[in-house]
Amino acid sequence: MTTVAIELPDDLAQKASAAGLLAPDAIADLLREQLRRRALEHLRERSARMPFDELTPEIEQEIVAEVKAYRAERRSRQG
Repeated sequence: MTTVAIELPDDLAQKASAAGLLAPDAIADLLREQLRRRALEHLRERSARMPFDELTPEIEQEIVAEVKAYRAERRSRQG
């Protein structure tokens, strides 16, 4: 485990704490979601720069894996 210290404006920290967003599990969920979004955006940017007929099987597999991971995460959150 890694301990991370961050500085936040007081009002933001109070609101986030009241909403339960400063709990370790909540922060970990927020970071995982943001990492997933950035990875998906990276894939979108790569595919936008590449002509459709050059979509390689490897890139297709990356896209499918990201979609599956996103769906699995949503299902686990829904209960």
